[in-house]
Amino acid sequence: MTHLLFGGMDVVELAERYGTPLYVTDESKLRANLRSYKEAFETIDTDIYYAVKANGNLALLKILASEGAGADVFSAGELELTKLAGIPAERILFNGNSKSAEELREAVESGVKVSVDSLDELRVLSTVAEEQGKEVEIAIRVNPDVSPAVHPKIATGLKESKFGIPFYEVTSACEEAKKLPNILLAGLHCHIGSQILDVNVFSEATKKMMDLVEILSEKGIALKFVDLGGGLGIGYRREEKEIAPTPKDLAEAILPVFEKMMHELGINLKLVLEPGRSIVGSTTVLLSRVNAVKRAYKNFVAIDAGFNLLIRPVMYDAYHEVVVANKINERTSELYTVVGPVCEAGDIIAKDRKLPKVERGDLLSILDAGAYGFSMSSQYNGRPRCAEVLVCDGKADLIRSRESIEDLIRNQKIPARLR
Repeated sequence: MTHLLFGGMDVVELAERYGTPLYVTDESKLRANLRSYKEAFETIDTDIYYAVKANGNLALLKILASEGAGADVFSAGELELTKLAGIPAERILFNGNSKSAEELREAVESGVKVSVDSLDELRVLSTVAEEQGKEVEIAIRVNPDVSPAVHPKIATGLKESKFGIPFYEVTSACEEAKKLPNILLAGLHCHIGSQILDVNVFSEATKKMMDLVEILSEKGIALKFVDLGGGLGIGYRREEKEIAPTPKDLAEAILPVFEKMMHELGINLKLVLEPGRSIVGSTTVLLSRVNAVKRAYKNFVAIDAGFNLLIRPVMYDAYHEVVVANKINERTSELYTVVGPVCEAGDIIAKDRKLPKVERGDLLSILDAGAYGFSMSSQYNGRPRCAEVLVCDGKADLIRSRESIEDLIRNQKIPARLR
């Protein structure tokens, strides 16, 4: 019987060796995805800051660091991971709409750039930097009021979004930043959304951002870089895989506008991009064992991975292809709904999928699970999180151990009065 091969390895053998559920990542695919960005934007000075929130596994960050990636981080924890991975401070941007004073101190101490999301934050950051006797480079995060056609929960550049300073207030924010002590205004930053399949919206965002650059230039405010964020989508559905945009398509949407306006203004700026999903999404599968097949109102396939490990289908109505890994060449014959073990009616991984006949003990592979999979996982229902494995050149390495029941209670304390 033919099995699914992933990264050159039989996933059934991996499941037997490491147990399930199990995330498996293909190192070669990860490297190729990052290189495709570097090749697409090689004609202009561009830095690729990987969005760590998509998948913060330290081994994957080490791989990306070795390929020259920078990092977009959203917390002190993500910042520490990037430092451990060897990503240099000058290629890290500390992002976020609600940074604590402690996080701002950590950013200043680490010597990384900060994307400032509000005037309150700008003023606190100035105070923190002054107290430390250090200067900090910043970008002003712009809310560009650009609307991509994506799920509302992943549209981050709308005027009603929590992210960024409103477009019409950016100029005054930059003028204040120039006056504040220990603040070095270096760039503008925006991020319009995630899982974007129409690259035309990136052209619109680029034009708006460069219009701001022009306004600031006229006021004598020079910048070093413009960060256009990430958001390029991938093909989760079979029919999308043929039409999903590539980094080359993204470059063709951004660069003509960016280069034209730089030429007109007589300036040179570094371009920064923050891809996450398009770097890591397609690199990983989630393997899960079938615990039961129940014929009821629907044919339910109950597996050992639920939204505790992959929340995207529940949170975003996201679609992931599912295949029976140990029956990869068998004819699809029945319609199944794949559900997890979590005590929630909404714990549905895949609805109404045509699969080969599924039986208890079969192995399902949930595809394209590398982005916002493990990084959004939880211990809900008292379920320890699963292991992660990296495959490369026919070899497998454990890159995260499976949690134990002891890990669930490790940091809990019972007051003496309750003992």
